[in-house]
Amino acid sequence: MLEAFWQERWRNNQIGFHQGEANAYLTRHWPSLGLETGSTILVPLCGKSLDMDWLLGQGLQVIGVELVEQAVRDFFEERHLVPEIVQHRDFRIYRVDALEIWCGDFFALTPADAVTCKAFYDRAALIALPPEMRVRYVEALERLLPASSLGLLVTLDYEQSAMQGPPFAVTDAEVLERFGRTWHVQVLERTDVMGENWKFVQRGLSSLDEVTYRLIKQR
Repeated sequence: MLEAFWQERWRNNQIGFHQGEANAYLTRHWPSLGLETGSTILVPLCGKSLDMDWLLGQGLQVIGVELVEQAVRDFFEERHLVPEIVQHRDFRIYRVDALEIWCGDFFALTPADAVTCKAFYDRAALIALPPEMRVRYVEALERLLPASSLGLLVTLDYEQSAMQGPPFAVTDAEVLERFGRTWHVQVLERTDVMGENWKFVQRGLSSLDEVTYRLIKQR
């Protein structure tokens, strides 16, 4: 998954992963994390997601991280917002009130950059990455977030041999393997969404589940 791949996807408006409303699993399960108002949430590979609007509406601080600057600009332009823009190392940080979107490589973040974060939210980051990058991604979350941090993770599970990602299939076994060494992993919901996604039938799938996990960092 080279930078050029995602730049081209955004340039050609091939962003089927973008949802026109806040994600239902987020709105249904986020309260179970029990975070205090004002807590800071890390949203990796955030695109221009409306989920950030929803999190802000819960009284939370949000730090999104996005590689493609067009996605970041679109987020603010579509809301008629004029952000403050500052340079921090290789990141351009777009800031309005309780929201920051860091434009740059997620893997270049340091623990100091995420020191205020109490939780992360991932709906389309892990499943956007091929296997070798998923390993690095989970290692980065372990490095960035302190013990007792929380997470809400949404994945897709299907027969990977039937379709080339992204989005990639991430099984329960892989989530436990990647996160289980450091995080307590709990499945909150598994939903068969094949009937709502006929485009995946056309791509060769016979089953498709969305799975929502709550994560608690143990150490």
